[in-house]
Amino acid sequence: MKFKAFLTEHGVNLLERRFLPALDKMGKICHLFLTRDHAIFLHNLLNGDGVQCIAQFRNEALFDDYRISSQNEDRIAFAIDVSLLFRAVRSSVSICTEFGNGPSANRLQIKLVKKLPLNCTQPMPFLTFETKGYKSAVIQDVPISKPLSRAQVLELQTALELAQDIPQTLVQVPDLNQLQNFVERMKQVGDLLNVSISKYGDLHVQISTTLITLGAEFRKLLVIGEHAEAPSDDRNQSAQTRSERAISRGDAQRVQVSVKHFSRSLHCHLAKPDCTFYGIAPQGSCLTVIFQFFIPGTHQTDKSISLHCRLPVLDPGSS
Repeated sequence: MKFKAFLTEHGVNLLERRFLPALDKMGKICHLFLTRDHAIFLHNLLNGDGVQCIAQFRNEALFDDYRISSQNEDRIAFAIDVSLLFRAVRSSVSICTEFGNGPSANRLQIKLVKKLPLNCTQPMPFLTFETKGYKSAVIQDVPISKPLSRAQVLELQTALELAQDIPQTLVQVPDLNQLQNFVERMKQVGDLLNVSISKYGDLHVQISTTLITLGAEFRKLLVIGEHAEAPSDDRNQSAQTRSERAISRGDAQRVQVSVKHFSRSLHCHLAKPDCTFYGIAPQGSCLTVIFQFFIPGTHQTDKSISLHCRLPVLDPGSS
C-alpha cells in the first residue's frame, strides 16, 4: 500500500490552527482513514467507549497531488497519536516559515513509509512529514499502528456509515461559550447531565443531586428538521414543566449523558465552526452534535469539511 500527498497552505491552516487542537482534546489516539476521496479522523468508532468524533475532509480541502493505492479498494486506515501528529505538523510549519523560500516554500509532503528504528529487528510504519527548504530537507516521522486489515477496514467503514444518521430534530445553539461556561460550573456539582430537546426549539440541560438541582434553558432556537409550535399555555410554566409536557406530547426527547463527555465535545469549538446543532437520535440512542462550516466570506455550507460528535447515552432516555 502507498500514500503520498502535499499539504496545501489551506490544509496546513485547517489542521494546525483548527482541527488538530480540537481533536487533541477529544482523546490521545484516533484512526486516520484515507480513501480515494476523503481523509477522515475517527475517535472511538471501534471500541464504542467515550465520545465518538468524526472529522471528514474531501482530499482537495487538505492536499495537492494526492496519491493512494492499496489492495483494499485504495483504502488505508491506521491508529495514530493525535498529539504527536499535531506536534509534527506544527513543527513542520515552523521550519517551513523560517527556512522555506522559492517555489517549494510552505510545501509539506506527507507519506506512509516503513523504517527500521534503532534497536529493532523489524521495520515499523510511520507517517512522515518532509519539509524541503532551499538547501536542506527536514524529515519528521510520526509512528503509527500497523495498517488495519481488510476486515478491520470494513468494520471501520460500517461504523462510519452507522454514525452518519442525523436526528430528526436539530436545534442551533448560537453561543457555545455560554454553554461551555455553564457546563464548567455543572462539573463541580455532579457527573450526570440530563439533556432534552424539543421540536419547539428548546434545549434544556439539567444536573441533579440529592442536595441541588442546577439547570439552564435555551429557548426559541432555530430548528432544522421536524418542528412544532409551542402550546400557548406553556408560556408561564417552569422550564422543567415545559420540558416534561413536551416529552409527554411526543414533541421532545430527553437523554442522560456524562458531564465529562458533554464538556469534551465542546472542545470542538477550537475548530472554529460557524454553526452548532444539537439533536437526539431516534429511540434516544445518542446525543449528536453537528458543527457546520461556511465557505469563507459566505453563508454557504462548505461541503468539503464536516465534523460531528456522538455522545453515548447513560440512560435509555424518554421520547
